Formats: sequence, C-alpha cells, structure tokens
Amino acid sequence: MTTATAPLSPETGISHLQESLFAWLEPEPDTQSAPTPTAEPEQKTTPPQELPAAEVEAPDLSHIWVVAAEVEVTPKIASVADYRGSFKATEGQRVDALEVYCRGCRRPYDEVKGDDCAAKVDNTHLIGGDQTKRAKRKVPTPPPNARIISGGTINRRGISAYMSGVSRPPR
Repeated sequence: MTTATAPLSPETGISHLQESLFAWLEPEPDTQSAPTPTAEPEQKTTPPQELPAAEVEAPDLSHIWVVAAEVEVTPKIASVADYRGSFKATEGQRVDALEVYCRGCRRPYDEVKGDDCAAKVDNTHLIGGDQTKRAKRKVPTPPPNARIISGGTINRRGISAYMSGVSRPPR
C-alpha cells in the first residue's frame, strides 16, 4: 500500500495543503509598528444613561371598555355579518347596549370603574385565583359492589411509550 504525501516546505515544515487551512490561526504580520497604549482605550459605545424617576413612564393599567350591543339589521346585512363576522351600520342608526365591560379583564363597568385592570396586573382572576389555595379534585368513590384490581405501571415517556402505543394508536 502506498501513501501520497505533499512535499513539506523547508522553512515551516508543513505542506502547502495545511498552510491554506490553518493560515487564519496565525496573527497577521504588522507592517506598521503599533503605538504603545499609555492612556485608557476609548470606549466605542456609550454607557446607557438612566432616566430620572420623573421621566420613567408608569405602565398603563387602565381598562379598555367595550360594549356588547344589539343592532337591528336587514336579512341581507345579517347574512353578510354571519359570513364575515362584521358589517357596516348605517349612519344615525341607534344601537342598544346590552352590557359594558372591560376587554382585558372581562369584568362589568359597574364593578371596576375606578380600579386598575386586573388583566394588565396579572391574570389570576381568569384562572380562578391562586392555584395553591384551590380545592383539589375529589376522587370518585367506586360503587359498593365494585372490586378494585391493581394494574401495572404505564410508561408514558420515552421511545418505549411511543412503541407501546401510549402516544399513538395501537396497530
């Protein structure tokens, strides 16, 4: 078996193939002598300036009020509204307001008209409050004539779960 090798350069001791691959690792020769740094180097970016407390804007916690309305329309406009989900009302048409509520927190105007919007603070009101204080689900009691048979454990993670048909229908 024969091996082909590239001729080595006498001054560097590496072949011309390796020279082109690793040329970027060596520092480039400096043609001009660099001045010795005596002073601190200049900063290329300016440090971020902190705004005074008066200029920092407070987050907008106000409500966005919307009205659930009842509008009488013609059959033609009703079909367009059903298809598109919107329609154009005529000028001067009277609209009956069914309910006025906040779009974010979904609470009525009467209850929260002076308060901050709870949806912009946090959304715990939408999930039923603090989940740590919530009552746990009750386990249903079996019928009196039922017999409980303990089964094996089911692997629901990993490739073995996929192969056994937990995450896909069995064949």
